[in-house]
Amino acid sequence: MTATTLSLTLHIWRQAGPQASGAFETHCLSHLNPAMSFVELLDHLNEQLTLAGLEPIAFDSDCREGICGSCGAVVNGRPHGAQQGGSGSTLCQVHVRDFQDNQHLWVEPFCATAFPILKDLMIDRSALDRIIQAGGFVSINTGSAPEANNLPVARHKAEQAMDTAACIGCGACVAACPNASAMLFVSAKINHLLALPQGQPERQTRALALIAAMDRQGFGSCGNNRLCEQVCPKGLSLQHIARLNREYLFAALTEPA
Repeated sequence: MTATTLSLTLHIWRQAGPQASGAFETHCLSHLNPAMSFVELLDHLNEQLTLAGLEPIAFDSDCREGICGSCGAVVNGRPHGAQQGGSGSTLCQVHVRDFQDNQHLWVEPFCATAFPILKDLMIDRSALDRIIQAGGFVSINTGSAPEANNLPVARHKAEQAMDTAACIGCGACVAACPNASAMLFVSAKINHLLALPQGQPERQTRALALIAAMDRQGFGSCGNNRLCEQVCPKGLSLQHIARLNREYLFAALTEPA
């Protein structure tokens, strides 16, 4: 029979600021509702800390529906934690019932040079924004945006674009990669526009610009270990990185210096 309540021991990383040293802090929680999400679990813990006059744990969250990609932490070595069935998920989609009664959970922020820690579990993901700013868009230099329906798109191309546009920029792929590579994220942005006619005029400069921006932000190179696709909440695969590599090689060979 499934337990009506669960008990968990959380070892949570606490760090007062970017320059401060950090350490794990242990909290034992009991009588937990199995339907509680992990983000709600952190809320529950923060309520107890606040009532005790202690500093609550800082963490990111917004929609709490697996849409925005704001929440994120490494739970027992896996970015966003482990959901039942082993599929990728966001932290807010992981529930207390996904863990065993009396299990010990080690909770820490995403670790990467490009993701500096702000406080506790909060990290700065603005490096991903700077990659997009380098060319992850379609330029409209004059006038208003053209009517989208004027450019017909084949169904399989539209589906391909939608599949890659599903990336929410949570950074789990970076946290899972031993090299802290953002190639899965960059490949999603490249292949999204590559599948559409609007993205063709700037395809070569875009590929070169986004890879260069990724390198400048301190992300590592792809090692083809496939850990990124295992933790991606939207199921993006390594095939997108293969397409990005072909696109980058073509641009490097043909784009004028």
